[in-house]
Amino acid sequence: MTAAPASTFRFTDRAARERAEEQLAPAAVRSSATRGRAHPEPEDQLRTAFERDRDRILHAKAFRRLKHKTQVFLNPDGDHYVTRLTHTLQVTQVARSLARALALNETLAEAIALAHDLGHSPFGHLGEDALEPYVPGGWHHAAQGVRIVEVLEQLNLTWEVRDGVRAHSWKIDPPPSTHEGECVRYADRIGYLSHDALDAIRAGVVRFQDLPERARDVFGEPGSEMVGTMIEAVVEGSLSPGNTAGAVVMAPAPLEAMHELRAFMFERVYNSQTAAGQKHVAIDVIRRLVDHHLAHPELIPASYRDTEADAVTQVVDYVSGMTDRFALSMHDRLFDSDATIRMTPLLPPL
Repeated sequence: MTAAPASTFRFTDRAARERAEEQLAPAAVRSSATRGRAHPEPEDQLRTAFERDRDRILHAKAFRRLKHKTQVFLNPDGDHYVTRLTHTLQVTQVARSLARALALNETLAEAIALAHDLGHSPFGHLGEDALEPYVPGGWHHAAQGVRIVEVLEQLNLTWEVRDGVRAHSWKIDPPPSTHEGECVRYADRIGYLSHDALDAIRAGVVRFQDLPERARDVFGEPGSEMVGTMIEAVVEGSLSPGNTAGAVVMAPAPLEAMHELRAFMFERVYNSQTAAGQKHVAIDVIRRLVDHHLAHPELIPASYRDTEADAVTQVVDYVSGMTDRFALSMHDRLFDSDATIRMTPLLPPL
């Protein structure tokens, strides 16, 4: 076999990639400076610590389940509505774009973004409402995401990635400890606002003309135009001399427009009759599944069970990890036809 010309390829191992990271901004996290893993491991020859995290997340069972989890509209009868998986991929693209533009560690941002929604329950945020009574202080998908990577799947990720998953939601305090985690916070909001607005327009829930005037003027059409404009606004705000805090931030004027758009989306889309019309159905399905498994814990598969946890935690781990269709199918199998709750599509196909 003829060897390839010496100029065709150039071998880059982990050490070479770590050296390349020295060109990043001072605020970036270097993979060689990670705070490490809960269980120390030998270094990989080819991949940096954050590259290994990214790869482990992509191969996780919880990541595969995202393809059948709801983003906004429950059980939509169409191929082009956003799911939790497509949302995750969109957030990852935005987070990488932000990190690259700000000379941060793109791979760290990518790993956090890929894992940020691993803990989501079936039926989106309605699932959080359904599970809240079972968990003191309430149940949140960010905390469950950390539990999945630390306990249920034992991915042994670096501290920085786990911290980013913990605090990717704006509801969580303290905020992320890294600027890469801050990129994911903005990427998450950019992703869901732009693409949820696009879904709502496609579904006929709202029209483009219904969106707040300032959001239309500043961001343009939902989809790629809006995403690109929002990314530029975060880069501009972060690099502004007025950003004395040194954080990843959006420029003030676009930020106000984003707040208006978010308020509109909650009023007209997320809390609309179309999206919330089956809220009681989703909550009832989840709570009946939890109560049934509390009475019959032997039904929980051994392969997805933390035997050291209390009974309620074990059941919530199992039910919260279900996909929408698996939860509905199991509900139909467990309860007779009179008690069966069926969720029919509320939206037209795309």
